[in-house]
Order: sequence, then structure tokens, then C-alpha cells
Amino acid sequence: MKCLMKYNWVKLRRDELPGGKGIMNSWARLVAHAAFRKGQASYCGHINSVSPGMWSGGIVGLKNILGIKSRSQALETLKKLSKLGYLEYSLDENTKKLTYTITDWVIGCSGMACARGTVYATNNHGFLCLPRNITQRLIDQNYIFEEADAWLDLWCHTVYEDPSNAFSFLAPSVQYGNGGALLTLEKLGQRWHWEKTKVWRFFKKHGDIFALYRLPGSFGCLIFNKRYPADTLVSLPEQSAVLQILSKIRTLGADTNKRGNDHQHLNKLVALYSRYIAAKLLSEEAEDRVALFDRITRAYISLCWNCKNCEYDCLGNNHSPINLQETNKIRGPCCPVKMIEKEKEKFIYEQTG
Repeated sequence: MKCLMKYNWVKLRRDELPGGKGIMNSWARLVAHAAFRKGQASYCGHINSVSPGMWSGGIVGLKNILGIKSRSQALETLKKLSKLGYLEYSLDENTKKLTYTITDWVIGCSGMACARGTVYATNNHGFLCLPRNITQRLIDQNYIFEEADAWLDLWCHTVYEDPSNAFSFLAPSVQYGNGGALLTLEKLGQRWHWEKTKVWRFFKKHGDIFALYRLPGSFGCLIFNKRYPADTLVSLPEQSAVLQILSKIRTLGADTNKRGNDHQHLNKLVALYSRYIAAKLLSEEAEDRVALFDRITRAYISLCWNCKNCEYDCLGNNHSPINLQETNKIRGPCCPVKMIEKEKEKFIYEQTG
């Protein structure tokens, strides 16, 4: 589906969780193994009642989910996530039963597909619904991001065909708020508490997913997400298409009072005029589809037998030109394909005698 700013969640495939170090890597792993509906869950021969966003099992299962061999490290990860407000957990010292519940669980996108089958999803199957503001908690607490945290931060702020961002009609793009379509490495570095060079290295490493497009001057850059929506690999737009939209926005905002630097001013223009640009793009796309269908139809009906250039194309093959009646001048219902077949048979008969 189209993921706009008005939607409070985005999709993420279970087989493409953020890699590398970071607290959000652990969080995504725990979310991917939580129950997506209420029911009875079986684990190591024990039957436990679970609710959406909940997991119940033992320490060994927790270590397998997190990919951690140390028991103390796995529990420390739960404590850290609990302190940040991402989950709640409990451990029974007598039975060693451990349960955790995701506090930011998205229920609305489960759908009827979750009404049957097991309550736990199959590993690496399906997708997760992530709150768009899931990383904002780290920002508010001045948390120093790690690789997985930055990866998920970009993913959760991906928009697709959002009216407030004309560039998102070319490909899914990263956008921070209604006035944050254009980004800078410095701005991302401040957000993640990284040096500019570290931000650059991050995009060099993850260029297969997040493509960085530099804009002229000090306007900043665009970041496109090649893996969203989570079904196919998105084809990236040409630089000329990006510059064309940029030029249109600057033209529309030529008389707008400038406030702030070039980057801030252009971000405001993008938010202000994107709806108009997006409407133009959609209308042009619709016209192209109609024109393409028209061209295909004409090409099919005009395969040498009824083409205007028939004399030029066919005389070289010792064929005489054929004068056929145009289909739009024929009275009553007519099938162009049958008409062409009849004319072909007539032509062959006349040539062969």
C-alpha cells in the first residue's frame, strides 16, 4: 500500500530485519517472534496463553531469538529495552518461565489472515508493522545511535506517493515530518550523534537499500528506499527527473519570501508546492498510459496490411499497395481483427491467382 505520513506505521519484512549492532536490532528480533493474535502458544512442550505482541518461553528461547549465547547478556538486553519503554517482561525464578510484551504493538494491520493458524509467525515469513515514531524515543533521550538504529530510523520514515513530497512519486523516499523531504549528512549526524564522515560511510555500506541523491548547491540530498514497499526492488529515478521536479518547485516558489538558509527554504517550498506537482505528475502518467494504449492498438491494427506507410514498406517486396477503409468510417459494429484477416485473405488470393 501507499505509505504516507498520515499512516502511523510502516511495513518491514521479517526476512530483512536491520543488521549490525544496535538496540533496535534486538527490538526488531523480539517483535518478529511475538504473537500476532490471542491464543495458546506451544513452547518446549509447555502450553502458554499469549496475547498480541506477547511471547512466552524460557531463557534458551530468548537467547535464540536475540542471537546471543550469554544468559546474562540476553537479560541485560531485556532490561535496557524495558528501561527505554519498548517492552515489559517478567521472569519466574521457580519455573524459569519468561514472558515479554511489546508496548508499541500495532494491531490495526493484522487483518483476517491472522485469525487462523498458529499464534506465532513463521520465521522469515510475512512482514511486521512498525510504528513510524519508534525511534523517536531514542532521539528524546539523546541516545547515541548504532548501525541498526540508524537503519531502522530511515526505514520508519520512508514515505511513498505522499502529497507533501513530490519526490516520493518517483520512488519511496525518506522524509522527517512534513518539512523534511530534503536532508543533509550534517542533519542526520546531529540526529544520530555521529560525525559526518560516519554518516557517509553508513550510506556507502547500505547503498543497496538507501540510495543517496545529491542536489545542487546547498539544497541537501534525497534518500530513496529501494526495498520499500516490501514486495519488489524499486527502480531508482534518473537524476534528470529529480532535477526537473526541483526546477518546477523553485519556479513556483520564486516569489516566496526566503526564511533561513537555502536548505530550509527549499524544504518549505517542497512541502508547499508538492501537492500541485504531484497532481501534475499523476495526470501526465494517466495521459501516458492512454497514449501508450492508443499506440499499441494502432500498431496492432496497422501491421503492414492497413498502415499509412504501406506503399513505402511493401512495394520493395513486389507487393501492390492496398486501399483499406478506415475502421472509424465503417458503419455498424465491426471487429478490426476479423476485418484485417479478411483483407489479408483477399490480398493473398489476388496475388496468387
